[in-house]
Amino acid sequence: MAEPTVVSPGASRLRRARGKRSHTAIGWAFMLPFGIVFLLFTAVPIVASLATSLTDMRSTDMRTPFGVDFVALANYGTLLGDSQFLKAVLNTVVFVAVGVPLTMLVGFTLALALDSGIRRFRTTFRGLFYAPVVTNIVSVALIWQYAFNQSGTVNEVLAKLGFAGPNWLGDVHLAMPVVILLGIWRNFGTAMLLFLAGFQAVPESVLEAAAIDGAGPLRRLWSITLPLLMPTTLLVSVLLSVFFLQVFDEPYLLTDGGPLGSTESIALYTYNQFGFGNFGVSSAASYVLLVFVVVFSAVQFRLLRPRS
Repeated sequence: MAEPTVVSPGASRLRRARGKRSHTAIGWAFMLPFGIVFLLFTAVPIVASLATSLTDMRSTDMRTPFGVDFVALANYGTLLGDSQFLKAVLNTVVFVAVGVPLTMLVGFTLALALDSGIRRFRTTFRGLFYAPVVTNIVSVALIWQYAFNQSGTVNEVLAKLGFAGPNWLGDVHLAMPVVILLGIWRNFGTAMLLFLAGFQAVPESVLEAAAIDGAGPLRRLWSITLPLLMPTTLLVSVLLSVFFLQVFDEPYLLTDGGPLGSTESIALYTYNQFGFGNFGVSSAASYVLLVFVVVFSAVQFRLLRPRS
């Protein structure tokens, strides 16, 4: 009869160490493709753009990118002294201040209707309301340009009602509301879907207990549902704020920032400066936009985070 093999504690520890190193190597091997892509297309461009924002690099310096002059924070000073950039900042603040609350209100109202009001064809309505999110923005912008043209559909309807239609996209006071309206139309589906998920996560037992105690629908909504929706509200608010802070497609496709810069956002200003060949100023503007995004997000986390 063969004697049982006795494994020493040292050999056992060595075998476990080899197995752990093998698992670690496999893990790094799976991460390597992502790491390479992230390094080449995210990390390196971020560092390069930050370095560019501290130089006077222009399109004429493309052949000798290392021959540019280091100007420290001069590009940021140029932005603060540029009335066009300050107007773009103001426009962006208007986009956020008007677009975010209205989009949240529309999304919340539709989610509430789908959760408690609409019973039949709920899935169909949910798909229809979410359709603008996945619709091609270029096609939509062309339709909106035609609808809000001087002789477009909107003015034709107004003419039949006896009103003279304005030049929506050519008026400095009316172009902004049209651009914001397109942003709301494009994003209310996301807000609706997230709020709907939040509504469905509210425990039915809590609502039933409140109803038994005599709380009406509005009281249950105000005292139970809304407090429990605070994490969802924070998520929706941050996502929409980031979108409207970085808004580019809507003003670029509808008005190209006009008329007279009344709809130019920081993102569109950054794009235009890059097109003009002012790479240093463009990079600096992009980092100013990043600061706005971080600050807005931090403020919202501070104000809307659930209290224990």
